[in-house]
Amino acid sequence: MEFIEFKNCSKVYKNGVTALTNANLSINKGDFVFIIGHTASGKSTLIKLLYREEKPTSGVVSVGGVDVSKLRNSKIYKLRRKIGIVFQDFKLLPKLTVYENVAYPLASYGMRGSEIRPLVLSALEKVGLKNKTRSFPDQLSGGEQQRVCIARAIVNNPKLLICDEPTGNLDPDTSKEIIDLISKINKELGTTVVTATHDKDIVNRMKKRVIVMKDGLIEGDYLKGGYKYNENV
Repeated sequence: MEFIEFKNCSKVYKNGVTALTNANLSINKGDFVFIIGHTASGKSTLIKLLYREEKPTSGVVSVGGVDVSKLRNSKIYKLRRKIGIVFQDFKLLPKLTVYENVAYPLASYGMRGSEIRPLVLSALEKVGLKNKTRSFPDQLSGGEQQRVCIARAIVNNPKLLICDEPTGNLDPDTSKEIIDLISKINKELGTTVVTATHDKDIVNRMKKRVIVMKDGLIEGDYLKGGYKYNENV
């Protein structure tokens, strides 16, 4: 069952840079997909189109049957409630505790504290940080901060988890732990996962589907791939 679909999708920025050209791509519900490529290959643009950070210049971007490129700005929040996003630079609020950071998106939806608490504790338990609820981001290691980001991303049980270079600021051992955690979420919760990464070791070890981007084009699509398919990426 197709959950994500790009149809003849192109993106040209206002400065004239073409970031994506005629992209056609389908991702099924529950899939785990890596998107790889050099800087400026188009992978970040592909990711941003999914959660409507950017709109395509032409073509269709569909998530869960909804053409997100045609969503009114006032309706984007409804899309993002169904999507969790994990960033390379964590984007945690430094003056909020771990608990408060994870609770933040739920509170912004207008949920009551009594509804929020079990969801936050459950998410923190899934990432192994239930004992860190009162800690602040600067009291955590990089790996722990990324786990908080993952907890925040999954607290609302999203249908789609987007990871943009989730291991980019982490050492190899911690990177392995983080990607294994994301894989566990994919398997146990059935969450569709799309991960943009430069991490060759992770991609080669996981043997998941790999989408290869180059110069705004989808250059390759491998069911159980790795960087070995394109050593120039």
